[in-house]
Amino acid sequence: MFIKRYSRPGTAPATLTPLVHPEHAHPPKLRVVEYDEDSIVEREVHSVADLPHRINDGKIRWIEMNGLSNVEMLKELGEKYGLHPLALEDVLNVGQRPKLEAYNDHLFMIAQMIYRDDADRLCGEQVSVFLWQNMLISIQEEDNMDVFPPVRERLRTGRGFIRKMKADYLAYALIDAVVDHCFPVLEEIGEALEEIEETLMGRPDKNVIHQLHGFKRTLMQLRRFVWPERDVVNSLLHSEHAVVAADTKVFLRDCYDHTVQIMDLIESYRDVTSGLLEMYLSSVSFRTNEIMRLLTVISSIFIPLTFIVGVYGMNFHREGANGKEMFWNMPELYSPYGYVGVMTFMLLISVGQIVYFKRKKWL
Repeated sequence: MFIKRYSRPGTAPATLTPLVHPEHAHPPKLRVVEYDEDSIVEREVHSVADLPHRINDGKIRWIEMNGLSNVEMLKELGEKYGLHPLALEDVLNVGQRPKLEAYNDHLFMIAQMIYRDDADRLCGEQVSVFLWQNMLISIQEEDNMDVFPPVRERLRTGRGFIRKMKADYLAYALIDAVVDHCFPVLEEIGEALEEIEETLMGRPDKNVIHQLHGFKRTLMQLRRFVWPERDVVNSLLHSEHAVVAADTKVFLRDCYDHTVQIMDLIESYRDVTSGLLEMYLSSVSFRTNEIMRLLTVISSIFIPLTFIVGVYGMNFHREGANGKEMFWNMPELYSPYGYVGVMTFMLLISVGQIVYFKRKKWL
């Protein structure tokens, strides 16, 4: 679900290592969105040289770089906009802990984006954001999936505040989209846990244990990334940097509330998952005890019967060596009703034991 990359031990700081081998890499895609309150222009570019410069002409510029296969392009991007080499290293070594770092004229943020891919698999992807007052650069690992279509649609239609405010509001919109996409994932987990609970109340299935361990691992990974994202939003909310305006902090408060709600859900579902694991083990143990009790009762019923047939299977003769009948030898061996009598006697013993066990509530 999530991957973690790091430089080889001993590598010099700010060394940029390709995410994938160049032979298997797809070229990154560059998109530029330039907008103000009255207009918006979207276009794709093929090189960093075609990207606009950072000028203050009243327009907001959003530069998207999707794909991390071209290290040279990333270096050119850093040189053109004055990005710190250590920040570029964090961009390339994906799986970083979400964080916020302040530089002289811009902010650098890392967030972890959660989404379902076309095969309905849960995926995690790092999003790196460089923020100025009138420009934002977002860098993603992949070029085909993200959670930002609603943000792009709001930009195109001009709904809400997004085209009326600065780039800090665009950064808020991106972070809010990343945070809010955790809710559908948690909703699916919650529904699945309810189904598992109903299954456990009926007949426990051994496949349940694998599902619960999978959910527990997913919740642990979500907590690992949502917890620091809450700190990132809180840092933005209390930031004194000139990039973040006071009007945007009102919206950041709402985003912070969402992160708190998500953390509460994650902790609740972790407790529910642990409780269901204990319920499964208790159900299996209870079922095993019931089976052992039944088998014990059946064995107890057959113990005296086995004794009786064992005794009558010793084949003692009623007559001694001199042909006289031995009084203390096996009785009823030659009686015409001996077999019926012994079977009736054993049946009465079995019924008596069953009645006794029921009175003791052992059955």
